[in-house]
Amino acid sequence: MSKIVLYGVDISPPVRACLLTLKALDVPFEYKIVNLAKGEHLTEEFLKKNPQHAVPVLEDNGRYISDSHAICSYLVDTYGKNDKLYPKDLYQRAIVNQRLYFDASVLYFALRKAVLPMWLENSNFVPKATIKNILECYDLTETFLKNQQYITGDSLTIADFSCLTTVSSLNGIVELDKKKYPKTLDWIDRLSKLPYYEEGNGKGLREYVAILKAGLTVFEA
Repeated sequence: MSKIVLYGVDISPPVRACLLTLKALDVPFEYKIVNLAKGEHLTEEFLKKNPQHAVPVLEDNGRYISDSHAICSYLVDTYGKNDKLYPKDLYQRAIVNQRLYFDASVLYFALRKAVLPMWLENSNFVPKATIKNILECYDLTETFLKNQQYITGDSLTIADFSCLTTVSSLNGIVELDKKKYPKTLDWIDRLSKLPYYEEGNGKGLREYVAILKAGLTVFEA
């Protein structure tokens, strides 16, 4: 059997998306924690796995894949018993891909913009413009979920895992308003009932939000 190793850390939303995918597929894997605070992602050994010195990284029989979106799609294509999480139908797959790109270029970009100063510069202020950007992310997510249960339609896909881990993390900075974003909150609640949610996202999310609450001062938009 293929030996799969996931390199990461629980607080990372992209790592959590990979954990959810692995758990959903029920694929055996080894999870190796990378201590970012100690600079383990900058070591020569790790840079051979991912020159971008970021987690997650997936190792599969000595081959390495980085970027959570690439990892999740690879896992379903390679180990999925069916294609429900990442449909083979070209149109349906394009919709899933669009939401994955939405997570990478819109949702995660907003999260990164909000927290990077805290990580790199020990700055604890989140400016109004960044808060406005997060609210725009919520608006778009709510629109995607307007007439459907999941981010791409009526079936769970890896796009839900990616978007969920980022949106639930953004919620630790700017709390989702129940009146403005009922569909988004229902979606988060629906996914939180998955049998593997706690291990895949819940634990790491709580740790991440605790760090954000302790380190950030948020100005209202």
